[in-house]
Amino acid sequence: MARVTVEDCVDKVPNRFSLVLLAAHRARAISTGSELTVDRDNDKNPVVALREIADDGVEPNGLREALITTLQRVDERTEAEEEAETLALLADPQHMHMSEQELVRALQSDRDGGQEDRY
Repeated sequence: MARVTVEDCVDKVPNRFSLVLLAAHRARAISTGSELTVDRDNDKNPVVALREIADDGVEPNGLREALITTLQRVDERTEAEEEAETLALLADPQHMHMSEQELVRALQSDRDGGQEDRY
């Protein structure tokens, strides 16, 4: 069993923090059934991911793009839908007695999908 170290991978991905992120992303892909490019040799997924990076089994730029894609949040609402929601919120009589700060917080909560407390 060949040992892989960070030094084996640093020439492929110079930033150690980026290397950790890319190797972790690849290890998760391996755990979900992604095809291996090196022999497992009884190693765990993070070690296999590092070995793949060191042996040019996977392209770091491809991993970086895949990682970015998984972290992106896509907002599927259109501007017209957001404006209609805002107008509906403002037309609600309950909001006529709210302070400006409470109204802004309620609008932001609706925009964020209700992640924060509304009132």
